[in-house]
Amino acid sequence: MLKKRIIPKFLLCDGRLVKYRQFFSDERQAGNPVSTAKVYNDYGVDEFIVLDIIPSEDSKAIVRDIIKTMSEEIFMPFTVGGGVSLLDDVNALLRAGADKVSVNSQAVRDPSFVADAARSFGDQCMSVSIDYKEISPGVPRVHINGGREKTNHNPVDWALRMQDANCGEILLTSIDRDGMMSGYDSDMVARLDEQLDIPLVVSGGCGGLQHCIDAFAAGASAVAISSLFLFTDHSPIKMRSHLVSNGINVRASKTSRN
Repeated sequence: MLKKRIIPKFLLCDGRLVKYRQFFSDERQAGNPVSTAKVYNDYGVDEFIVLDIIPSEDSKAIVRDIIKTMSEEIFMPFTVGGGVSLLDDVNALLRAGADKVSVNSQAVRDPSFVADAARSFGDQCMSVSIDYKEISPGVPRVHINGGREKTNHNPVDWALRMQDANCGEILLTSIDRDGMMSGYDSDMVARLDEQLDIPLVVSGGCGGLQHCIDAFAAGASAVAISSLFLFTDHSPIKMRSHLVSNGINVRASKTSRN
């Protein structure tokens, strides 16, 4: 059985590490991304996710430099995304040190892009990020452009379509729960777990150790965590110990990229 993963998620705005609630509210500064990543590396996390949330040509260059620095000093896998719209973007991030590249808006605008990227770079390198929110009770819809643009896609159907396009992993984020620390959307995780054959990383809402246990019980392959690590005294070490004591199959100690 594959071990469950603990993944800090970094949101970058012009190279600054930031955090919001529900994508847009209550911006909080969260430190230097490289030095913060070094701390988490020492704690023995499994991976990092780094997302450029307001991508521009200038910010994309900044992110590539940050990833290059991280990859030279930190021996953990990175998933990097934000503004990826060309195969050249994927190539540039992989060359900078990313292990996986996350695609969101471009996958919706051109569904063939994910299949083309997987064919060019390998499906293990391609992650599809799915941001969704309820537009009415019980009616979730995928949003793109940093959560600003609603689509007609149901997140479950869209995840299955991206699996068929040969992406290697799904990063699922609830906009409604993002930064609220009220728990992951375990019902959505369970629905996807019943149908997906690829790993599912769940994001948005982690506010305590039990929330991670609930997400794993629902079928998540990994939990992506931002606010809990940045703004509370919960560390990855504390989380790992708690998960192990509750019978969750997580990696016992830190390791390098393998």
